[in-house]
Amino acid sequence: MENKAFKFKTNINCGGCISTVTPHLDGLDGIEKWEVDTANKDKILTVEASSATAQEIVATVEKAGFKIEPVQV
Repeated sequence: MENKAFKFKTNINCGGCISTVTPHLDGLDGIEKWEVDTANKDKILTVEASSATAQEIVATVEKAGFKIEPVQV
């Protein structure tokens, strides 16, 4: 099955924020890899997922204490 790519605008803006969200995203089944572009003003989180849905990713990031909203690609 092909991985789906999701992009989200977040407020994850530094290494400390990334450390906070890492166990949450790494613990979500169905995520193959993810990264946050902290140099981008919108702090874009890119997620490659085999089975996780956009809703699951949003809920996971919000549970970690960050704002997140989907970006239309």
